[in-house]
Amino acid sequence: HWDFEKTKSNAETEWNKKLSKIEISETSEDIKKMFYTALYHSFLQPVKRTGEMKNWKPDEEYYDDFYAIWDTFRTLHPLLILIDTNTQVEIINSLINIYEKEGYMPEGRSGNDNGLTQGGSNADLVIADAFVKGVKGINYELAYQAMIKNAEVVPAKARKEGRGGLEDYNSLGYVSISNERAGTRTVEYANCDWGIAQVAKGLGKEDDYLKYKNRASNWKNLWRPVENHGVTGFIWPKNKQGEWIDDFSVFKRGTWHNFFYESISWEYSLYVPQDVKELIKLSGGNEAFVKRLDIFFERDYYIVDNEPGFLSPNLYTWAGRYDKSAKMIHKIITENYHSGRGGLPGNDDSGSMSSWFAFQAMGIFPNAGQNMYLIGSPIIGNSKIKMDNGKTFEIKAHNLSDKNVYVSKATLNGKPLLQAWFKHTDIIDNGILELYMSNTPNAWGNKNPPPSMSDKN
Repeated sequence: HWDFEKTKSNAETEWNKKLSKIEISETSEDIKKMFYTALYHSFLQPVKRTGEMKNWKPDEEYYDDFYAIWDTFRTLHPLLILIDTNTQVEIINSLINIYEKEGYMPEGRSGNDNGLTQGGSNADLVIADAFVKGVKGINYELAYQAMIKNAEVVPAKARKEGRGGLEDYNSLGYVSISNERAGTRTVEYANCDWGIAQVAKGLGKEDDYLKYKNRASNWKNLWRPVENHGVTGFIWPKNKQGEWIDDFSVFKRGTWHNFFYESISWEYSLYVPQDVKELIKLSGGNEAFVKRLDIFFERDYYIVDNEPGFLSPNLYTWAGRYDKSAKMIHKIITENYHSGRGGLPGNDDSGSMSSWFAFQAMGIFPNAGQNMYLIGSPIIGNSKIKMDNGKTFEIKAHNLSDKNVYVSKATLNGKPLLQAWFKHTDIIDNGILELYMSNTPNAWGNKNPPPSMSDKN
């Protein structure tokens, strides 16, 4: 007969295994509740269904309930790579299996069927993130075929798979306004193409690398040098003839049928995670870009629970103002997250908001599809990550308090760290990051900005 107590005990044991992958200390009980709740949320979806689904063999890796990768590729999957690599490998192999069986990797999926695609073909970035971080156990040649299918083959069901508006994107260099979500698709396809380019380079496909690296700049084809609130340059709609659509506002928020999906141009014009350096250049340089970010946050154009803005608080770091990133991250956490009812700012989107919090609470943050972490402003004094390879990565924040939100000095693996970022490969074989916190903005981290695509040949 079924034993409730035994089942309950087994469930507790399994959850403790997952949640103990990160041990935190030197923080409040309230923050501990928030952090481990966030980790719990981060392990809920996608769900392993291997051996459970019709038309799938018992030994075929299968995960379901990707809802949706548009949300989760930014923070959830990078978190799994760091703390539960084996699970992330299974998830990626499942995506590849779905491609082999059905023709495309999914964007949204539940009940063994694809849901709607929101923006880019973001499974490309899930794979690229694993590839650049050296994750083993994945057939990257086959994964690359799936990525190329997304980038080159017009899907019959564009709302459920592949890239909608691909004919425009590949012929014009942008998705025209005759397609829904043209702005979102253009900038997200460009980022996905940089993911493809990096995998191509690593697999020795130099011609493909150059091709997709070039396409990763397609966002610039919708960059119009119009001014708003003293800020110049916004992602703007064009028709197929290359003419700007004048009947448009940088504040126009869209849904499925509009130029942007769940966002405005103020937000999406900051979404160039593959090449922030070039974005800063087109915005008028570091000083103008810092001003742009200041206005973006001061006027509440930033929406904390909207995934396209997940990286925005960290963007100051590329412009030589890590201190402003630190201040903004701390402000966002303290004003929007708490341990009570409604303690998450909006829909968690399959652990996306929770994994954003988990990273920022420890003081680091990923740029999905790239081999690096940005340093922010921790609210936890000590975080010890136990990785699946048996190694540990520890983050120590010395002198931490509610007022000491700025890093004034740092070391990585015992050596001085002068920049506000580091590589995944720096910490995967045991690592320790020590951050010395201060209540005063200072010049630490303001030189040697994080890498951008335009830095590379």
